[in-house]
Amino acid sequence: MGSFFFLRSRCLLRPVGLPFVMHRQYSLDISAQLLRTQGYVNGQWINAPSTFPVLDPATGEEIAQVADCGPAEAKLAVDAAYKAFNSWKQHTAKERSVLLRKWYDLLTLNKEDLAKLITFECGKPMKESLGEIAYAAGFLEWFSEEARRVYGDVVPSAAKDRKILLLKQPVGVASIITPWNFPSAMITRKVGAALAAGCTVVVKPAEDTPLSALALAELASQAGIPAGVFNVVPCSREKTPSVGTVLCTDPLVGKVSFTGSTATGKILLKHAADTVKRVSMELGGHAPFIVFDSADVDKAVAGAMNSKFRNSGQTCVCSNRFLVQSGIHDRFIEKLGKAMDAELRLGHGSDPNTTQGPLINVRASEKVTLFLLLSGSPPGSTIPPPSQTCRASQERTEEEALAIANASHVGLAGYFFSQDVSQIWRVAENLEVGMVGVNEGLLSTPEASFGGVKQSGLGREGSKYGIEEYLDVKYMCFGGLTP
Repeated sequence: MGSFFFLRSRCLLRPVGLPFVMHRQYSLDISAQLLRTQGYVNGQWINAPSTFPVLDPATGEEIAQVADCGPAEAKLAVDAAYKAFNSWKQHTAKERSVLLRKWYDLLTLNKEDLAKLITFECGKPMKESLGEIAYAAGFLEWFSEEARRVYGDVVPSAAKDRKILLLKQPVGVASIITPWNFPSAMITRKVGAALAAGCTVVVKPAEDTPLSALALAELASQAGIPAGVFNVVPCSREKTPSVGTVLCTDPLVGKVSFTGSTATGKILLKHAADTVKRVSMELGGHAPFIVFDSADVDKAVAGAMNSKFRNSGQTCVCSNRFLVQSGIHDRFIEKLGKAMDAELRLGHGSDPNTTQGPLINVRASEKVTLFLLLSGSPPGSTIPPPSQTCRASQERTEEEALAIANASHVGLAGYFFSQDVSQIWRVAENLEVGMVGVNEGLLSTPEASFGGVKQSGLGREGSKYGIEEYLDVKYMCFGGLTP
């Protein structure tokens, strides 16, 4: 097969010695109803003893002060969700479906304001933020439909005097712990499934992006979601451990769903283990991106741009390791460099010309600075062009390329480009990941399952399988029947 070159992924093309700071003034102009700063528990907006700031990562300016909920507020939310569960599970599937559809309609109606919230608290360009809102709304639409497709089974019995039935029932209160990089979609992907199944939820959004979660709570209220079914407890980084402990250990919680780092996921798994809770974990990835000699170069470059630079490289499925076969290597690198020069524009997300917003916070900036120092680049420097970051490896076969791609303790997503049909099947089946993009750099859609293997998590979100994560199977043996 020719040799492969390993392209180390260095995606943030700007100075990284300091946080990204814009000197121009930008203002968040949205409906006052959607700019909520209190916690949302049992259908009421609640204060906390203190507040914490939410910052625009592009400017460092404060957007709002948000209620800093602690263990007491988290417990109130769990109790409210448990009480509401007893009535919510009695709603018919159609009734739950109708309410989820109303919530979807409201997200679509308010997409501009919701996208602005994402841009200002997360840093995404508006085009990406609007895309996230469409994606987030899509999960509510999908699970509003899946709510009516939760089927049990009637199993033929070996005995003539009994019937065997398998029933599906909601697991109960679900704690939903979400990240900052998709502050709306990561909530609806989990909550849509949970509510469709008949569960109630307590959401703890990331401390960097609580405003999107609180706006979703406002729209849930407007949609008629009953009090206690959807609760939100925002909190600061300092209070996150204590709030997370309540949400993962309270006996009234039946399920924990988390998206975030593998290290944090392991901690939450240990907490949940004491009361043997159901868990879903969507954890970190280290995605390979393989370009074979038979690939369409232009499609491969477009795929690389989509999979690497979305949200400034801050997604769990971003390509991190590039393997480019020798026969196509030079053309791929040349075209990728030209595409980066032509398409990537740094700036504030509200500027229509911006394609690359800021890193989320100072810690993220410091992490990239450390990477530069370890790789030999001086602090405060810009990332060199891709042609300067390639390192040739020894001759590789397809099997060895797969070995490199699979040499990771995580396995969330992987991508490869090829026009060889037999190779496509071989590589797709042998990549040790939960999701494979074949000649495609954008994977996510509500209709398909999302999740990883190895230490990238447990369970699946989205698709027809997503709702199963919030359901128990009960065996009912109906005996004493007259044959």
